[in-house]
Amino acid sequence: MWNKLFYSFPIQLLILHLRKNILLIGIWVLLAVIALEGFGKVLGIPYLFLDPEYLNEVSWVGFFLVGIGFAIYTMAFHMTVYIMDASKFKFLAILPRPFLQFCVNNGIIPLLFYGVYIFAVIRFQLDNDLENNWLIAQFLLGFIGGTLLTYILLFTYFGFTNKDFFLLFADTLDKKLRKTSIPRANVISRYKDRKKTREKVLTYLDTSLKLREVRQDLFRFEGNQLLRVFDQNHLNLFILQTFLVIFILFLGFFREEKFLQFPAAMSSTLLLAILTMGVGAISFWLRGWATPVAIAFFVVINMASKTPLLNRPHTAFGLDYTIDPKKYNLATVNEILHQDTVQKDRERTLEILNRWRSSFPEGENPKMVMVATSGGGQRAALWTVNVLQHAHKHTNGKLFEQTRLISGASGGMIGAGFFRELYLRSLQDPMLDITDFTYLQQISSDNLNPIIFTLLVNDLLIRNRYFDYNGRKYLQDRGYAFESQLNINTNGILDKPIREYEKPEREALIPMMPITPLIINDARKLFISPHSMSYMGISMGRADGFREKSQGIDFKRFFAAHDADNLRFISALRMGATFPFITPNIQLPSEPQMEIMDAGLSDNFGVQDAMRFLYVFNDWISENTSGVVLLTIRDSEKFTDIEPKLPPSISQKLVTPLKNIYINWDNVQTLHNEVLYNYMKEILAVEMERVEFEYSTRSYLEEREGYLDKPEELKQEEVEIQRASLNWRLTAREKRSIIESIHSPFNQKSLRRLEEMFGSD
Repeated sequence: MWNKLFYSFPIQLLILHLRKNILLIGIWVLLAVIALEGFGKVLGIPYLFLDPEYLNEVSWVGFFLVGIGFAIYTMAFHMTVYIMDASKFKFLAILPRPFLQFCVNNGIIPLLFYGVYIFAVIRFQLDNDLENNWLIAQFLLGFIGGTLLTYILLFTYFGFTNKDFFLLFADTLDKKLRKTSIPRANVISRYKDRKKTREKVLTYLDTSLKLREVRQDLFRFEGNQLLRVFDQNHLNLFILQTFLVIFILFLGFFREEKFLQFPAAMSSTLLLAILTMGVGAISFWLRGWATPVAIAFFVVINMASKTPLLNRPHTAFGLDYTIDPKKYNLATVNEILHQDTVQKDRERTLEILNRWRSSFPEGENPKMVMVATSGGGQRAALWTVNVLQHAHKHTNGKLFEQTRLISGASGGMIGAGFFRELYLRSLQDPMLDITDFTYLQQISSDNLNPIIFTLLVNDLLIRNRYFDYNGRKYLQDRGYAFESQLNINTNGILDKPIREYEKPEREALIPMMPITPLIINDARKLFISPHSMSYMGISMGRADGFREKSQGIDFKRFFAAHDADNLRFISALRMGATFPFITPNIQLPSEPQMEIMDAGLSDNFGVQDAMRFLYVFNDWISENTSGVVLLTIRDSEKFTDIEPKLPPSISQKLVTPLKNIYINWDNVQTLHNEVLYNYMKEILAVEMERVEFEYSTRSYLEEREGYLDKPEELKQEEVEIQRASLNWRLTAREKRSIIESIHSPFNQKSLRRLEEMFGSD
């Protein structure tokens, strides 16, 4: 009985995978770890699978589509293994419906994963404050329904196309078997040889899940005919694989259809399926040459990717890429940062400040407010709008009237730009309530599904779709998908060129808001604004011969010949919020090409730019204001506990240096900002005060009954569970966590302070 169990086909396939197909097993393990929230939790990757959103809501339909995605990936796994390894088990060829039999016996790993996934979904959703637990049953039924429907369709195809040995050779088999003379000694000898083979199988599961014994007289059948059964099955599988890949790519022509923007989890599993099926296709055609040819193919594609055909830039929409690129070198940089030019830009900004000052009584110097908002994806965008709405309420709308500069990075600037546009529109339409909860829903709507879907059907293989913007053609890539979805989520109010903000900023109706992504080429900042701000990139008193390296490039002046004023505002926001692998780095029309990266890499909190602005206009601020209020909106805690250090393992020693850089990046910038803030506080002739807001789940949880009585380990675990992820898609629980965080004692104290300063009539 032990031999029958150990040498059963399911167990032998599992051993084969562990011995030979470790990469395929690794994908299943990774998916299981993600489902159990053991990988990518900070980035919100598990929630894409545990709480899939489709058409801006989590429902059984989203789980149904994820079920289809997992079923296709599971079949890709079965097909690839069948193509690579089924011929080792020749008994399959004489079984009816050999591929179906193979899938039944190859199901241990997928079944284990499905069990883990269903457990993880139930655990997650029970903690998600659903209206009732029956919704979980609906979700699971949707998932199971999508999976079963896909299996039924695929196995129906296999049933009509795949043939077993007896169907292929029924006309000659009976005659050959009758003529074959097999002595008993020969049978025993071959049976002993078979027992010594590595892929020995004594039993298998049939389609009714009953354990059957494998026929031991396979030597009756000619080997080349057995192999023909597998070749015929392989060909049908390859045809199906090709059809699935072509179909997925075909969907790219309709990717702007909202109903085709599948959940990100489904798109991810379809991508894995394509890659897995590619392995099977290569193995089918190239046999033993598969590995060297695959390596050679990768080398050729890697070299060809440098050509203009395969390396077309990710563009900033609105810029003119048809004219000669501008030279990006030290001579050009110094030319646009000439001292007279810098002084001229400063004087124009002084005109804006004087116009703002003239809106207040002559003898009353107003306080100047500067808003600095941190990056952090959609989490930061929602938190920024949430804070600004509450600040607007508590100050009777006066806060934004006295705000002169908004600085920051990534999602924080997207949220601030959205609120600023709402404020501008409210000036023309007093009935517009910019504190309406609807705007929180808009800025937090899913923005990830179309990006991942575009990555699947377009960016990885064929980038050939274009669209028109202001009379120019641009490639439709993931950046376009991001901008289009953001445009849809915000009802198109941000879809304008940056020049349309020149007048309201010049008339001091709204604060200036330079977007400051990092130039990867040399780590300078790029200042994108409808007004030239060269004074932000070099000191005002720079003397000839003084070796000062410029810190920034003025976008408007540098790309004036490329129609910089027509840059799409959403493209500018995307340039400052370039999320690695999700939204691609933008290349600008210069020689060499400027490549742009997320602003958070250099100044994630926006404090550096705010302090620079204060320094440049220090004299004017001292004469014309009664003080400066720096309003900082952080999407992370400023003060965190120092974690104890335990003796590291060997693997931890290898990853710790990189991990320490990542973990401490916020701390490094925060400490640097503290130095800048204290320095400016000392040199300003007027008072400067800082009012801070933090998205902190810990401070809010402390208000809940029984939280402080829990052990420290449980409290830390609850904070990690509650905290929203760094992503462009938030779950309902994460949105609630961000919105409710404004009620923490610390943030309520900050609101009361704003009310004291600006709330009185």
